[in-house]
Amino acid sequence: MTALITAGVLQTCVFTCVYAAESQIQQIKPVLKPPVKIEKQTTEGNNFLGFKRKAETYKDSAGNPISKEQKERSESLKKIYKKVTKDEKIMEALELMKGGLPDFSRRAILGNNLSGEPMMVDFEDLSKFGQAYANFDALGWKKKERLYIYINKKHQDAPAEALAAVLAHEALHQDDFNSLNEETYAWTLEAAVWTQLSEKNPKYNDSMHPLVVRENTLKKLFIKGNYTSKYIRKTVFANPGYANLPSRSPGFEDDDL
Repeated sequence: MTALITAGVLQTCVFTCVYAAESQIQQIKPVLKPPVKIEKQTTEGNNFLGFKRKAETYKDSAGNPISKEQKERSESLKKIYKKVTKDEKIMEALELMKGGLPDFSRRAILGNNLSGEPMMVDFEDLSKFGQAYANFDALGWKKKERLYIYINKKHQDAPAEALAAVLAHEALHQDDFNSLNEETYAWTLEAAVWTQLSEKNPKYNDSMHPLVVRENTLKKLFIKGNYTSKYIRKTVFANPGYANLPSRSPGFEDDDL
């Protein structure tokens, strides 16, 4: 049985590290001539034998050069999130959630949730779930006891901070039940996470990326309500997409959330 468990309404590249190192072996002639040096392209200078060293070069999946540090970070992230996603943009967003306000959601995505299994996270064409969902920003989905978070593929170029805020929201939906209280709590957490992360990056204040526009709208409501759910709750209750939701759901019985 497949069940839609949430839908947020407001309108990611795995780096593959390619090591290119070729050894060019030349025969040294046994004559009274100096040895022939092996010439290699390098940015690192000569080694102690006088042979030129070739710099280690790495490329991402698009063929763009990346540093050794970027390669090592990519490998480290893949070890942590390999059961969650193959998309490195999503991995970067999850890393931003570590240890902070959205860490509960990050741990839920890693497996500390009602299913007991890591959530699967990916960018997706949401129209495949029905044309009504084509322009949704994200969907939470449950299939055969496995939890999924699908982010609209149009947000693949969104800032990692905005993706982190959306993931903080969606990871709260872990069962077949939803409610106005649950959505209010999830949207408020999303707004709080974005407010916190965007404070370090003022450039996002004027960004017209659709996901950033969504986050800035929530941020304004959050701040207007003196950093509470006051105005976000009003927006949730007025959202036609939630018209048939009950007031409460398991874990979200408190109307003051």
